[in-house]
Amino acid sequence: MGEIDPTDVFPNERTLQAVADGEMSQIHRGNRHAEEGDTFEIDGDQFEVVDVTERTLGDMTDEDARREGSADLEAYKERMVRTHGGNFTWDDDADVVRHRVSNVD
Repeated sequence: MGEIDPTDVFPNERTLQAVADGEMSQIHRGNRHAEEGDTFEIDGDQFEVVDVTERTLGDMTDEDARREGSADLEAYKERMVRTHGGNFTWDDDADVVRHRVSNVD
């Protein structure tokens, strides 16, 4: 547990801005990119990683999708296909790691 670079968890400017704006409070990634208790700063605001949980894509819900900045799970799935292009196929059994964060300021 320590200070990390926010891009370790949120890999691009769009996701970093969504976290800073309060539109995104978690992200699912293929691997673990942080530990609970890790902290980072975006635009002067301090954030803490409050939960890191191994799951599958099939575990995801509409609420998960909203926490990731999508209207619902179907919109999230469509965004993942657009983001990853032809290299992504939704597989309910695929392992992912949920990283949940909270603004601590």
